[in-house]
Amino acid sequence: MSYLCPSLKVLFAPAAAAALIFGGHVAAGPVAERSPFFGEWELDLTRMPASYGPPPKRVTYSFEDLGAGKWRTRVDIAAPDGSVRHVAMEYRRDGRMVPALGDTADGDSGALMSPAPNVLVLSIAKDKGLASVRVYAVSPDGKEMTESAASVDSQGVPFVRNFHYRRIR
Repeated sequence: MSYLCPSLKVLFAPAAAAALIFGGHVAAGPVAERSPFFGEWELDLTRMPASYGPPPKRVTYSFEDLGAGKWRTRVDIAAPDGSVRHVAMEYRRDGRMVPALGDTADGDSGALMSPAPNVLVLSIAKDKGLASVRVYAVSPDGKEMTESAASVDSQGVPFVRNFHYRRIR
């Protein structure tokens, strides 16, 4: 037996469909977002590109929702000597520049955009020049994130390297 009047059934059906499509995350107003990026990721050192050189000891990424469309990404890079570099950015995925927080050896600012729910594009700048472009993609099952890093080497030759991360939280 249905307790909804016919006009509410018309409104409820699309909301129920949206709940199935978006994993149950439906809110009044704009659709509440639960990104597949949110959580913590660890670099799979066994799958490092041969052209990279000596690998770090450990790399982790964490993505978190700060609310109102703003995200924070933190990167911790542990070197073989035990030192750790911490980098963070707080941003909206609107393609506008934001400063890097913490270690700025690889870049002092970035701009991020998300052309699809499981894709994030990051342009990194250093001293007002392009340092690299990174594209992050989360697998359909949400267990792996791939980072494609594009830049140029010291001779000006372009390259792209892929790094693979597994979800740890």
